Amino acid sequence: MIPRYTRPEMAKIWEPENKYQKWLDVELAACEAWASLGEIPKKSLATIKKKAKFTISRIDTIEKTVKHDVIAFLTSVAEHVGPDSRFIHKGLTSSDIVDTALALQMREASDIIIKDIKELLRVLKSGALKYKNTLRMGRSHGIHAEPTTFGLMFALWHEEMKRNLSRIEAAKKAISCGKLSGPVGTFSNVPPFIEQHVCKKLRLSPAPVSTQIIQRDRHAEYMNALAITAATIEKIAVEIRHLQRTEVLEAEEPFEKGQKGSSAMPHKRNPVGSENLSGLARVVRSHALAAMENIALWHERDISHSSVERIILPDSTILLDYMLARLTGILRGLHVYPDRMMENIEKSFGLFCSQRVLLRLTEKGLSRENAYQLVQKNAMQSWQEKKDFRETLKGDPKIMQYLPGNELDKIFDLKYYTKNVDYIFKRVFG
Repeated sequence: MIPRYTRPEMAKIWEPENKYQKWLDVELAACEAWASLGEIPKKSLATIKKKAKFTISRIDTIEKTVKHDVIAFLTSVAEHVGPDSRFIHKGLTSSDIVDTALALQMREASDIIIKDIKELLRVLKSGALKYKNTLRMGRSHGIHAEPTTFGLMFALWHEEMKRNLSRIEAAKKAISCGKLSGPVGTFSNVPPFIEQHVCKKLRLSPAPVSTQIIQRDRHAEYMNALAITAATIEKIAVEIRHLQRTEVLEAEEPFEKGQKGSSAMPHKRNPVGSENLSGLARVVRSHALAAMENIALWHERDISHSSVERIILPDSTILLDYMLARLTGILRGLHVYPDRMMENIEKSFGLFCSQRVLLRLTEKGLSRENAYQLVQKNAMQSWQEKKDFRETLKGDPKIMQYLPGNELDKIFDLKYYTKNVDYIFKRVFG
Protein backbone atom coordinates (compact mmCIF):
# COMPACT_ATOMS: atom_id res chain seq x y z
CA MET A 1 0.00 0.00 0.00
CA ILE A 2 1.18 3.53 -0.76
CA PRO A 3 2.54 5.50 2.23
CA ARG A 4 -0.33 8.02 2.00
CA TYR A 5 -2.77 5.54 3.54
CA THR A 6 -0.34 3.57 5.72
CA ARG A 7 0.07 3.84 9.48
CA PRO A 8 3.37 2.62 10.96
CA GLU A 9 2.12 -0.03 13.40
CA MET A 10 0.14 -1.91 10.77
CA ALA A 11 2.86 -1.47 8.14
CA LYS A 12 5.39 -3.28 10.34
CA ILE A 13 3.26 -6.42 10.36
CA TRP A 14 3.60 -6.78 6.60
CA GLU A 15 7.25 -5.82 6.25
CA PRO A 16 9.65 -8.60 5.13
CA GLU A 17 11.44 -8.52 8.48
CA ASN A 18 8.29 -9.55 10.37
CA LYS A 19 7.23 -12.09 7.75
CA TYR A 20 10.58 -13.89 7.76
CA GLN A 21 10.75 -13.75 11.54
CA LYS A 22 7.39 -15.49 11.69
CA TRP A 23 8.70 -18.13 9.27
CA LEU A 24 11.70 -18.63 11.52
CA ASP A 25 9.47 -18.86 14.62
CA VAL A 26 7.55 -21.71 13.00
CA GLU A 27 10.72 -23.52 11.90
CA LEU A 28 12.29 -23.24 15.37
CA ALA A 29 9.14 -24.47 17.08
CA ALA A 30 9.12 -27.47 14.74
CA CYS A 31 12.78 -28.19 15.58
CA GLU A 32 11.93 -28.13 19.29
CA ALA A 33 9.15 -30.63 18.67
CA TRP A 34 11.44 -32.94 16.71
CA ALA A 35 14.07 -32.66 19.47
CA SER A 36 11.52 -33.66 22.11
CA LEU A 37 10.99 -36.84 20.06
CA GLY A 38 14.74 -37.47 20.00
CA GLU A 39 14.97 -36.81 16.27
CA ILE A 40 17.26 -33.79 16.64
CA PRO A 41 20.21 -33.93 19.07
CA LYS A 42 19.96 -31.46 21.93
CA LYS A 43 23.33 -29.98 20.99
CA SER A 44 22.16 -29.42 17.43
CA LEU A 45 18.94 -27.81 18.65
CA ALA A 46 20.94 -25.45 20.87
CA THR A 47 23.13 -24.50 17.89
CA ILE A 48 20.08 -23.93 15.68
CA LYS A 49 18.34 -21.73 18.24
CA LYS A 50 21.53 -19.73 18.87
CA LYS A 51 22.60 -19.17 15.27
CA ALA A 52 19.34 -19.19 13.31
CA LYS A 53 18.75 -15.87 11.61
CA PHE A 54 18.32 -14.51 8.12
CA THR A 55 19.51 -11.67 5.94
CA ILE A 56 16.83 -10.09 3.76
CA SER A 57 19.21 -8.90 1.08
CA ARG A 58 20.71 -12.39 0.87
CA ILE A 59 17.24 -13.95 0.55
CA ASP A 60 16.46 -11.58 -2.32
CA THR A 61 19.70 -12.49 -4.05
CA ILE A 62 19.17 -16.24 -3.72
CA GLU A 63 15.54 -15.99 -4.86
CA LYS A 64 16.62 -14.40 -8.13
CA THR A 65 18.34 -17.70 -8.94
CA VAL A 66 16.11 -20.36 -7.34
CA LYS A 67 12.80 -18.57 -8.02
CA HIS A 68 11.41 -19.85 -4.70
CA ASP A 69 11.11 -17.60 -1.67
CA VAL A 70 10.97 -20.33 0.98
CA ILE A 71 14.04 -22.11 -0.41
CA ALA A 72 15.84 -18.76 -0.53
CA PHE A 73 14.89 -18.15 3.11
CA LEU A 74 16.03 -21.61 4.21
CA THR A 75 19.32 -21.20 2.36
CA SER A 76 19.97 -17.89 4.09
CA VAL A 77 19.22 -19.43 7.50
CA ALA A 78 21.44 -22.42 6.71
CA GLU A 79 24.34 -20.13 5.91
CA HIS A 80 24.10 -18.72 9.43
CA VAL A 81 23.52 -22.04 11.22
CA GLY A 82 26.02 -24.29 9.48
CA PRO A 83 25.92 -28.13 9.32
CA ASP A 84 23.10 -28.48 11.88
CA SER A 85 20.81 -26.67 9.46
CA ARG A 86 20.11 -30.10 7.93
CA PHE A 87 17.52 -30.59 10.70
CA ILE A 88 15.60 -27.41 9.83
CA HIS A 89 12.40 -27.90 7.80
CA LYS A 90 12.47 -31.65 8.54
CA GLY A 91 9.40 -33.38 7.01
CA LEU A 92 7.74 -30.10 6.13
CA THR A 93 6.52 -28.41 2.97
CA SER A 94 6.73 -24.70 2.20
CA SER A 95 3.08 -24.03 2.97
CA ASP A 96 3.45 -25.54 6.43
CA ILE A 97 5.64 -22.55 7.19
CA VAL A 98 4.03 -19.88 5.01
CA ASP A 99 0.39 -20.51 5.96
CA THR A 100 1.08 -20.92 9.67
CA ALA A 101 3.17 -17.75 9.73
CA LEU A 102 0.55 -15.89 7.67
CA ALA A 103 -2.02 -16.75 10.33
CA LEU A 104 0.22 -15.04 12.89
CA GLN A 105 0.46 -11.92 10.75
CA MET A 106 -3.28 -11.80 10.17
CA ARG A 107 -3.90 -12.24 13.88
CA GLU A 108 -1.59 -9.32 14.64
CA ALA A 109 -3.40 -7.19 12.06
CA SER A 110 -6.73 -8.16 13.63
CA ASP A 111 -5.58 -6.95 17.02
CA ILE A 112 -4.85 -3.49 15.63
CA ILE A 113 -8.18 -3.32 13.83
CA ILE A 114 -10.03 -4.44 16.95
CA LYS A 115 -8.28 -1.71 18.92
CA ASP A 116 -9.27 0.83 16.25
CA ILE A 117 -12.91 -0.23 16.32
CA LYS A 118 -13.08 0.00 20.11
CA GLU A 119 -11.77 3.57 19.95
CA LEU A 120 -14.36 4.44 17.30
CA LEU A 121 -17.08 2.89 19.46
CA ARG A 122 -16.11 5.19 22.33
CA VAL A 123 -16.44 8.24 20.06
CA LEU A 124 -19.77 7.03 18.68
CA LYS A 125 -21.18 6.47 22.16
CA SER A 126 -20.03 9.92 23.23
CA GLY A 127 -21.77 11.47 20.20
CA ALA A 128 -24.93 9.48 20.83
CA LEU A 129 -25.17 10.72 24.41
CA LYS A 130 -24.27 14.30 23.51
CA TYR A 131 -26.91 14.57 20.78
CA LYS A 132 -29.43 12.20 22.31
CA ASN A 133 -32.25 14.75 22.21
CA THR A 134 -31.02 16.97 19.37
CA LEU A 135 -33.91 17.00 16.94
CA ARG A 136 -33.30 16.58 13.23
CA MET A 137 -35.45 15.58 10.29
CA GLY A 138 -35.38 11.95 9.32
CA ARG A 139 -35.31 11.30 5.60
CA SER A 140 -36.34 8.36 3.45
CA HIS A 141 -35.55 8.38 -0.28
CA GLY A 142 -33.88 11.73 0.44
CA ILE A 143 -37.28 13.26 1.32
CA HIS A 144 -38.38 14.56 4.73
CA ALA A 145 -40.12 11.78 6.66
CA GLU A 146 -40.51 12.25 10.43
CA PRO A 147 -38.34 13.90 13.10
CA THR A 148 -35.72 11.83 14.87
CA THR A 149 -32.63 12.81 16.85
CA PHE A 150 -29.01 13.14 15.84
CA GLY A 151 -28.08 11.00 18.82
CA LEU A 152 -30.12 8.12 17.44
CA MET A 153 -28.03 8.23 14.28
CA PHE A 154 -24.87 7.85 16.38
CA ALA A 155 -26.52 5.04 18.34
CA LEU A 156 -27.34 3.27 15.07
CA TRP A 157 -23.74 3.57 13.90
CA HIS A 158 -22.53 2.35 17.29
CA GLU A 159 -24.71 -0.75 17.15
CA GLU A 160 -23.61 -1.58 13.60
CA MET A 161 -19.95 -1.10 14.46
CA LYS A 162 -20.41 -3.44 17.44
CA ARG A 163 -21.55 -6.09 14.99
CA ASN A 164 -18.46 -5.41 12.91
CA LEU A 165 -16.34 -5.89 16.00
CA SER A 166 -17.96 -9.27 16.57
CA ARG A 167 -17.35 -10.22 12.93
CA ILE A 168 -13.68 -9.23 13.10
CA GLU A 169 -13.21 -11.16 16.36
CA ALA A 170 -14.86 -14.23 14.81
CA ALA A 171 -12.71 -13.91 11.68
CA LYS A 172 -9.60 -13.58 13.84
CA LYS A 173 -10.52 -16.83 15.56
CA ALA A 174 -11.16 -18.56 12.21
CA ILE A 175 -7.81 -17.50 10.79
CA SER A 176 -5.81 -18.32 13.93
CA CYS A 177 -5.13 -21.74 12.50
CA GLY A 178 -1.92 -23.57 11.67
CA LYS A 179 -0.95 -26.67 9.71
CA LEU A 180 2.23 -28.74 9.55
CA SER A 181 0.90 -31.82 7.81
CA GLY A 182 3.17 -32.12 4.79
CA PRO A 183 2.70 -31.90 1.02
CA VAL A 184 -0.90 -33.15 0.84
CA GLY A 185 -2.04 -33.00 4.46
CA THR A 186 -1.46 -36.67 5.34
CA PHE A 187 1.44 -36.23 7.82
CA SER A 188 3.45 -38.59 5.59
CA ASN A 189 6.88 -37.43 6.80
CA VAL A 190 5.94 -35.44 9.89
CA PRO A 191 3.99 -36.87 12.85
CA PRO A 192 0.88 -34.98 14.07
CA PHE A 193 2.72 -34.23 17.30
CA ILE A 194 4.90 -31.69 15.49
CA GLU A 195 1.85 -29.74 14.37
CA GLN A 196 0.29 -29.97 17.83
CA HIS A 197 3.45 -28.69 19.50
CA VAL A 198 4.00 -25.81 17.08
CA CYS A 199 0.39 -24.64 17.15
CA LYS A 200 0.24 -24.78 20.94
CA LYS A 201 3.46 -22.78 21.23
CA LEU A 202 2.20 -20.15 18.78
CA ARG A 203 -1.33 -20.09 20.26
CA LEU A 204 -2.95 -21.39 17.09
CA SER A 205 -5.52 -24.13 16.52
CA PRO A 206 -4.40 -27.02 14.30
CA ALA A 207 -6.50 -27.36 11.15
CA PRO A 208 -8.59 -30.51 11.74
CA VAL A 209 -7.92 -31.57 8.15
CA SER A 210 -5.87 -29.86 5.45
CA THR A 211 -4.29 -30.32 2.06
CA GLN A 212 -0.97 -28.70 1.26
CA ILE A 213 -2.50 -25.49 2.58
CA ILE A 214 -4.97 -24.08 5.07
CA GLN A 215 -8.28 -23.83 3.23
CA ARG A 216 -9.04 -20.38 1.86
CA ASP A 217 -12.61 -20.10 3.09
CA ARG A 218 -10.99 -18.91 6.33
CA HIS A 219 -9.20 -16.11 4.53
CA ALA A 220 -12.35 -15.22 2.59
CA GLU A 221 -14.29 -14.96 5.86
CA TYR A 222 -11.60 -12.66 7.20
CA MET A 223 -11.61 -10.47 4.09
CA ASN A 224 -15.40 -10.24 4.06
CA ALA A 225 -15.38 -9.11 7.69
CA LEU A 226 -12.97 -6.35 6.67
CA ALA A 227 -15.15 -5.46 3.68
CA ILE A 228 -18.35 -5.20 5.73
CA THR A 229 -16.57 -2.97 8.24
CA ALA A 230 -15.35 -0.79 5.39
CA ALA A 231 -18.91 -0.62 4.06
CA THR A 232 -20.15 0.63 7.43
CA ILE A 233 -17.43 3.27 7.39
CA GLU A 234 -18.62 4.37 3.96
CA LYS A 235 -22.22 4.41 5.20
CA ILE A 236 -21.25 6.92 7.91
CA ALA A 237 -19.08 8.88 5.47
CA VAL A 238 -21.89 9.17 2.92
CA GLU A 239 -24.24 10.49 5.63
CA ILE A 240 -21.70 13.14 6.62
CA ARG A 241 -21.28 14.11 2.97
CA HIS A 242 -25.04 14.57 2.62
CA LEU A 243 -25.31 16.52 5.86
CA GLN A 244 -22.52 18.87 4.72
CA ARG A 245 -24.25 19.78 1.46
CA THR A 246 -24.93 23.52 1.33
CA GLU A 247 -28.69 22.98 1.13
CA VAL A 248 -28.66 20.79 4.24
CA LEU A 249 -25.64 21.94 6.30
CA GLU A 250 -26.56 20.13 9.52
CA ALA A 251 -22.99 18.96 10.13
CA GLU A 252 -19.50 19.54 8.74
CA GLU A 253 -16.19 17.77 8.86
CA PRO A 254 -13.51 19.56 10.89
CA PHE A 255 -11.66 22.15 8.80
CA GLU A 256 -8.21 22.93 10.15
CA LYS A 257 -6.51 26.29 10.22
CA GLY A 258 -4.63 26.77 6.97
CA GLN A 259 -6.58 24.05 5.18
CA LYS A 260 -7.80 24.86 1.67
CA GLY A 261 -10.75 23.31 -0.12
CA SER A 262 -10.23 24.29 -3.74
CA SER A 263 -7.47 25.60 -5.97
CA ALA A 264 -10.03 27.78 -7.77
CA MET A 265 -12.68 28.70 -5.17
CA PRO A 266 -11.33 30.00 -1.85
CA HIS A 267 -14.72 29.69 -0.15
CA LYS A 268 -14.95 25.89 -0.47
CA ARG A 269 -15.06 23.57 2.56
CA ASN A 270 -15.45 20.16 1.02
CA PRO A 271 -16.08 16.84 2.86
CA VAL A 272 -12.83 15.43 1.47
CA GLY A 273 -12.21 13.12 4.41
CA SER A 274 -15.54 11.37 4.01
CA GLU A 275 -15.12 11.26 0.24
CA ASN A 276 -11.72 9.66 0.76
CA LEU A 277 -13.31 6.99 2.95
CA SER A 278 -15.98 6.27 0.35
CA GLY A 279 -13.29 5.67 -2.24
CA LEU A 280 -11.11 3.44 -0.06
CA ALA A 281 -14.13 1.34 0.91
CA ARG A 282 -14.49 0.38 -2.74
CA VAL A 283 -10.94 -0.98 -2.75
CA VAL A 284 -11.45 -3.09 0.37
CA ARG A 285 -14.72 -4.50 -0.97
CA SER A 286 -13.07 -5.44 -4.25
CA HIS A 287 -10.40 -7.34 -2.34
CA ALA A 288 -13.09 -9.42 -0.61
CA LEU A 289 -14.21 -10.65 -4.02
CA ALA A 290 -10.63 -11.64 -4.86
CA ALA A 291 -10.47 -13.62 -1.62
CA MET A 292 -13.63 -15.49 -2.59
CA GLU A 293 -12.02 -16.40 -5.90
CA ASN A 294 -9.14 -17.99 -3.98
CA ILE A 295 -11.31 -20.66 -2.37
CA ALA A 296 -11.52 -22.94 -5.41
CA LEU A 297 -7.99 -24.23 -5.97
CA TRP A 298 -6.86 -27.30 -7.93
CA HIS A 299 -6.80 -30.63 -6.10
CA GLU A 300 -4.61 -30.42 -2.97
CA ARG A 301 -3.36 -26.97 -3.92
CA ASP A 302 -2.23 -24.69 -6.70
CA ILE A 303 -0.42 -21.39 -6.27
CA SER A 304 -2.91 -19.05 -7.95
CA HIS A 305 -4.01 -17.68 -4.57
CA SER A 306 -0.51 -16.62 -3.54
CA SER A 307 -0.06 -13.63 -5.81
CA VAL A 308 -3.53 -12.37 -4.85
CA GLU A 309 -2.90 -12.62 -1.12
CA ARG A 310 0.44 -10.84 -1.32
CA ILE A 311 -1.61 -7.80 -2.38
CA ILE A 312 -5.03 -8.02 -0.76
CA LEU A 313 -4.11 -9.05 2.78
CA PRO A 314 -1.58 -6.28 3.48
CA ASP A 315 -3.50 -3.65 1.53
CA SER A 316 -6.91 -4.36 3.05
CA THR A 317 -5.71 -4.42 6.65
CA ILE A 318 -3.57 -1.33 6.12
CA LEU A 319 -6.46 0.52 4.49
CA LEU A 320 -9.01 -0.45 7.12
CA ASP A 321 -6.65 0.63 9.89
CA TYR A 322 -6.28 4.01 8.17
CA MET A 323 -10.03 4.31 7.51
CA LEU A 324 -11.03 3.58 11.10
CA ALA A 325 -8.54 6.12 12.43
CA ARG A 326 -9.60 8.79 9.94
CA LEU A 327 -13.31 8.30 10.61
CA THR A 328 -12.70 8.47 14.36
CA GLY A 329 -10.93 11.80 13.87
CA ILE A 330 -13.72 13.20 11.69
CA LEU A 331 -16.43 12.25 14.17
CA ARG A 332 -14.44 13.51 17.14
CA GLY A 333 -14.12 16.95 15.52
CA LEU A 334 -17.49 17.02 13.73
CA HIS A 335 -19.20 20.43 13.64
CA VAL A 336 -22.90 19.98 14.43
CA TYR A 337 -25.55 22.67 13.86
CA PRO A 338 -28.75 22.01 15.90
CA ASP A 339 -30.31 25.35 14.85
CA ARG A 340 -29.95 24.38 11.21
CA MET A 341 -31.57 21.04 11.98
CA MET A 342 -34.60 22.87 13.36
CA GLU A 343 -34.68 25.15 10.32
CA ASN A 344 -34.78 22.11 8.08
CA ILE A 345 -37.56 20.54 10.12
CA GLU A 346 -39.62 23.70 9.60
CA LYS A 347 -39.07 23.62 5.83
CA SER A 348 -41.57 20.79 5.49
CA PHE A 349 -44.42 22.98 6.85
CA GLY A 350 -45.34 20.33 9.43
CA LEU A 351 -46.08 17.70 6.80
CA PHE A 352 -44.18 15.16 8.89
CA CYS A 353 -47.30 14.90 11.06
CA SER A 354 -49.34 13.43 8.21
CA GLN A 355 -49.27 9.90 9.64
CA ARG A 356 -50.40 11.11 13.06
CA VAL A 357 -53.33 12.93 11.47
CA LEU A 358 -54.15 9.82 9.43
CA LEU A 359 -54.13 7.57 12.51
CA ARG A 360 -56.18 10.00 14.56
CA LEU A 361 -58.85 10.14 11.86
CA THR A 362 -59.08 6.35 11.71
CA GLU A 363 -59.41 6.31 15.50
CA LYS A 364 -62.36 8.68 15.05
CA GLY A 365 -64.10 6.19 12.77
CA LEU A 366 -62.98 6.99 9.22
CA SER A 367 -61.83 4.15 7.02
CA ARG A 368 -58.11 4.14 6.39
CA GLU A 369 -58.64 4.72 2.66
CA ASN A 370 -60.87 7.75 3.17
CA ALA A 371 -58.62 9.15 5.87
CA TYR A 372 -55.55 8.69 3.63
CA GLN A 373 -57.19 10.50 0.70
CA LEU A 374 -58.30 13.35 2.95
CA VAL A 375 -54.87 13.84 4.53
CA GLN A 376 -53.04 13.47 1.23
CA LYS A 377 -55.23 16.10 -0.44
CA ASN A 378 -54.44 18.61 2.29
CA ALA A 379 -50.77 17.66 2.36
CA MET A 380 -50.38 18.23 -1.39
CA GLN A 381 -52.17 21.56 -1.09
CA SER A 382 -49.90 22.62 1.77
CA TRP A 383 -46.77 21.71 -0.20
CA GLN A 384 -47.89 23.42 -3.41
CA GLU A 385 -48.97 26.61 -1.62
CA LYS A 386 -45.95 26.59 0.75
CA LYS A 387 -48.43 26.87 3.59
CA ASP A 388 -48.34 25.46 7.12
CA PHE A 389 -49.92 22.01 7.09
CA ARG A 390 -51.77 22.59 10.34
CA GLU A 391 -53.40 25.76 8.99
CA THR A 392 -54.36 23.97 5.79
CA LEU A 393 -56.02 21.23 7.82
CA LYS A 394 -57.89 23.80 9.91
CA GLY A 395 -59.34 25.19 6.68
CA ASP A 396 -60.86 21.83 5.76
CA PRO A 397 -64.34 21.39 7.33
CA LYS A 398 -64.14 17.60 7.05
CA ILE A 399 -60.95 17.54 9.09
CA MET A 400 -62.32 19.89 11.71
CA GLN A 401 -65.41 17.73 11.99
CA TYR A 402 -63.27 14.95 13.42
CA LEU A 403 -60.44 16.93 15.04
CA PRO A 404 -61.98 20.05 16.63
CA GLY A 405 -60.37 22.69 18.85
CA ASN A 406 -56.99 21.95 20.40
CA GLU A 407 -57.07 18.30 19.39
CA LEU A 408 -55.39 19.07 16.07
CA ASP A 409 -52.78 21.28 17.73
CA LYS A 410 -51.72 18.46 20.05
CA ILE A 411 -50.88 16.31 17.04
CA PHE A 412 -48.13 18.74 16.03
CA ASP A 413 -46.13 18.44 19.28
CA LEU A 414 -42.51 17.56 18.35
CA LYS A 415 -41.97 15.82 21.69
CA TYR A 416 -44.21 13.02 20.42
CA TYR A 417 -41.45 11.88 18.11
CA THR A 418 -38.82 11.52 20.82
CA LYS A 419 -40.90 9.81 23.48
CA ASN A 420 -39.15 6.46 23.02
CA VAL A 421 -35.57 7.71 22.67
CA ASP A 422 -34.71 6.70 26.25
CA TYR A 423 -36.06 3.21 25.60
CA ILE A 424 -33.97 2.82 22.43
CA PHE A 425 -30.83 4.09 24.17
CA LYS A 426 -31.36 1.60 26.98
CA ARG A 427 -31.51 -1.22 24.43
CA VAL A 428 -28.31 -0.03 22.76
CA PHE A 429 -26.20 1.03 25.72
CA GLY A 430 -27.88 -0.75 28.63
